Amino acid sequence: MKVAKVRLLQEPDKSFIYFRENNPFTHWHHHPEYELCLITKGRGRRMVGDNIDRFENNDLVFIGSFTPHEVLCDPEYFNHPDGFQGEGIVIQFVHDFLGEKFFTLSENSNLHKFIKGSTRGYSFYGESKKKTIAIMLKMLEMNGSERFYTLFSIFKIFATTKEFNILSSPAFSEPFWQDETGPMQKALKYILQNFQKHITIKDLLEITNMSNTSFYATFKQTYRMPFKDYLLNIRVGYACKLLTDPSQNISGIAYDSGFGNISNFNRQFKKIKRITPSQFKEEIKKIESIHQE
Repeated sequence: MKVAKVRLLQEPDKSFIYFRENNPFTHWHHHPEYELCLITKGRGRRMVGDNIDRFENNDLVFIGSFTPHEVLCDPEYFNHPDGFQGEGIVIQFVHDFLGEKFFTLSENSNLHKFIKGSTRGYSFYGESKKKTIAIMLKMLEMNGSERFYTLFSIFKIFATTKEFNILSSPAFSEPFWQDETGPMQKALKYILQNFQKHITIKDLLEITNMSNTSFYATFKQTYRMPFKDYLLNIRVGYACKLLTDPSQNISGIAYDSGFGNISNFNRQFKKIKRITPSQFKEEIKKIESIHQE
């Protein structure tokens, strides 16, 4: 599915974008800005990378730079006699809008880690979600300077929260490494370069020069899931990319993604995505048909 590059207008005297959206939300697209998106009024289907899910009012997601995404409201929001009925609030900023070094300052290590991981997209829940929504709504009545300083209170939540779910698979968005010489970065790079082949824990222990116990514990702490689950997510994420191409058949995609047989591919894909590869392909067709109407 073709990804459009769409950017909101940034006022020349503002360092970031605060935008209230009441027009139909943009179709499948990406942009260099990071995006915090709150749906204040709407219900429908949300896509972030290879994640397809339903959303309701007060859906709150944070999406990384150049991560493809779309929020598509149900037909009832388009068919109203008064026009489109969905509404949202969007905050966007580029990585260096506060200078090249801001996110890498030592005091910002937790925030930097959060920002780095956003290439996969986050959806918020709990108190962090409530607090962030309250701040974004208050910003509606603020002037530019007030919004600028208030944005830092959102960054504080980003730096401390654990109340978010990661949306997309690791392989869907190309990651970048802060330090390619670190053991976990070496392991990740090796996995991404060899996930279509058979990868053994022995290979990774040799690359990282770590013990079995230390590697498993450190990997899970760093990437929020065990190594085997991470590898499986990467293979499924790659498969999702291929499934968006109508010329690709599911059997070929299974083998190209590192799965030994089609039945295992179907089983593992459904375990992660909650739908089968065939159903995923149908969802993509539905979205593309809506775009063509």
